[in-house]
Amino acid sequence: VQLQASGGGLVQAGGSLRLSCAASGRTFSGYVMAWFRQAPGKERDFVAGISWSGGTPYYADSVKGRFTISRDNAKNTEYLQMNSLKPEDTAVYYCAASRGFVGARESADFRSWGQGTQVTVSS
Repeated sequence: VQLQASGGGLVQAGGSLRLSCAASGRTFSGYVMAWFRQAPGKERDFVAGISWSGGTPYYADSVKGRFTISRDNAKNTEYLQMNSLKPEDTAVYYCAASRGFVGARESADFRSWGQGTQVTVSS
């Protein structure tokens, strides 16, 4: 599956952004989807994931209660609604797809990746 992320930008602390990830090439509903992020000089970290049907979202502790992951299988699109943004949320955000298990959090579990979209949160 090919992935295309969009929706990043510059926002003040406390603001909101919604990222989108459009998929093509394979049956989107057959994949567990996720978002990862990578800040300069740091490793790529898991942010949120969601099951094939969308009924089981799961989050990193650092974003729980502020971010919401969702998907629309009819539109082959995954979303990440980010609220109450903090400067430490600044990173390049990547969407990813996996044929593996719900709950996967490691980069190695995901075979397909989007190109990344920059999110910058100013203080």
